[in-house]
Amino acid sequence: MKYDVIVVGGGHAGIEAALVSARLGKKTLLITILAEQIGATSCNPAVGGLAKGHLVKELDALGGQMGLATDINGIQYRILNQSKGPAVRGSRAQIDMDKYRVYMKNLVLNSENLDVAQEIAEEIITKDGAVTGIITHLKNHYHAKKIILTTGTFLKGLIHIGEYKQEAGRVGEFAAVNLSDSLKSLGLDMGRLKTGTCPRVDGKSIDFSKMEIQPGDEDPMPFSFRTEKSTFKPHQLPCYIAYTNENTHNIIEGNFHRAPLFTGQIEGTGPRYCPSIEDKINRFRDKDRHHLFVEPQTEEATEYYINGLSTSLPPDTQLSMLHSISGLENAKIVRYGYAIEYDYVNPTELTHALETKKVNGLYCAGQINGTTGYEEAAAQGLMAGINAILSLNDEEPLIFRRDEAYIGVLIDDLVTKGTKEPYRMFTSRAEYRLLLREDNADIRLTPYGYKIGLIDEKTHKKVVQKIDETKRGLEYLEETFLTPSKENIAYLEELGEDKITDKVSLQKIVARKTFTIEKLEKLSEEIASFTPEAKEQILVEAKYKNYIEKQKNQIDHMKEMINIKIPPMMDFSEISGLSNEVVEKLQKFTPPTLFAASEISGMTPAAIDILHIYIKMHHRRK
Repeated sequence: MKYDVIVVGGGHAGIEAALVSARLGKKTLLITILAEQIGATSCNPAVGGLAKGHLVKELDALGGQMGLATDINGIQYRILNQSKGPAVRGSRAQIDMDKYRVYMKNLVLNSENLDVAQEIAEEIITKDGAVTGIITHLKNHYHAKKIILTTGTFLKGLIHIGEYKQEAGRVGEFAAVNLSDSLKSLGLDMGRLKTGTCPRVDGKSIDFSKMEIQPGDEDPMPFSFRTEKSTFKPHQLPCYIAYTNENTHNIIEGNFHRAPLFTGQIEGTGPRYCPSIEDKINRFRDKDRHHLFVEPQTEEATEYYINGLSTSLPPDTQLSMLHSISGLENAKIVRYGYAIEYDYVNPTELTHALETKKVNGLYCAGQINGTTGYEEAAAQGLMAGINAILSLNDEEPLIFRRDEAYIGVLIDDLVTKGTKEPYRMFTSRAEYRLLLREDNADIRLTPYGYKIGLIDEKTHKKVVQKIDETKRGLEYLEETFLTPSKENIAYLEELGEDKITDKVSLQKIVARKTFTIEKLEKLSEEIASFTPEAKEQILVEAKYKNYIEKQKNQIDHMKEMINIKIPPMMDFSEISGLSNEVVEKLQKFTPPTLFAASEISGMTPAAIDILHIYIKMHHRRK
């Protein structure tokens, strides 16, 4: 059976990759171990968060599905860091995890050009250094020029609950054992990671009166730019906050000798930024308590996810520690928490297009690349799908720079630096985060999605209007000046703004902390007629003008380095002045540009200067 593209894995990365391929007219096959689990949220029942929300917004701006699916199945919406600057705010939504899965499964099964096969991929077929197909456990042969692996935690997945171990990619689902061996036989460098989840508790066994209520935002904002805000009225459920205590910590500490994390039973490296509760107690024993977020998993709220209590402790210990927490004294566990370790491909094996360097046509996306999180996975799946299609069409890959998108930061971090622990996106990873805000993701990326064919004409026109109005509004503020006349001072007083003593532009007035959109609307009838989204852009851009210009200057310098290409056949070992460590890294990563070389972990400014000199000498010799 022949296809254009084969996607292995039906998680968040696999869905985005398969939908992109099918929507762009390619005959696509999605191979998944259990069809009913397409779109399953294996861990927490939420989408977004700090920096992760940025990824979903960017994914949506490009034509991905996660944002729309979240708005259809969301049960609580909150903007995190609302009181802070717009660059570090993050959208987060609780979802009905059952409805989300069913929605995604039905979407995939009803998509044209997309077939689904419930099988286990076991072997990648190659010829002359390029993929030609997949062999499954049923000995079916499927052929394609492009294969996208989105295997999640299934590559030799091993679940741990106390001393109990089970080969599985997720509870109740088979692990993909042979596929991991197939990847190793292709010469790919692989490692082992670990992640985990928490116990799920019967809702009727929880005493919520002893917990702090955490409602959603009064005026919830949708995740997708394509969701109609005027009709967006989700039914929101509250979450709750609970706390561990000294008794909880003693119970956990008293069972360290039974914890797979400490007994040597678990070999893989776990996520530093989202540790299990036993790891937290071990590392932060001085803390009196730790936050727990008690979150509904579905609109019916029959089960609650105890966010912050990820664990692989034995079942009896999990129950004891839960019962030590106020509000959970009578908690009944429906599903025990567990750790899972799995194989991954070192992402330095990939190009920025997410294609493996050693095997043409083989792409990797999601947790197979060492990341953690639905959002990171979906973003990679979308990009792998786009680039596989562009390659099929003999077009250049779509690669975002670090100043263009969080997606660009994510992929650049992975392929240039690699990772030895599950990688999670943070706002601090983005050097140009003032430019890469959630609110302008559509301005930045929708033109790309439209050009590729994933964004429709109506959506594109709406973004073009936002771009045009923002530009006109900012020009008006820059070109209009106020003098300290009696009329202008009275005008400012009427707006509730302090008077001025010199001639200033309206931009400087708007840049004040006290200036609001309501005040902005009073400056000009034309601005008052703009869309709310454009007015928000004008206000943000005016307030942060100086900082934005500074970042743009830094980007101009970066672009100069990006344009300096490193000759593909350059022998780094012949460059005097470079340390052995630097030479080894340059040979391993083979950076295409001087900027890419500067991004390699451990690369010094002196080494970049030396490399730059030798590149100039190389061009002179030619």
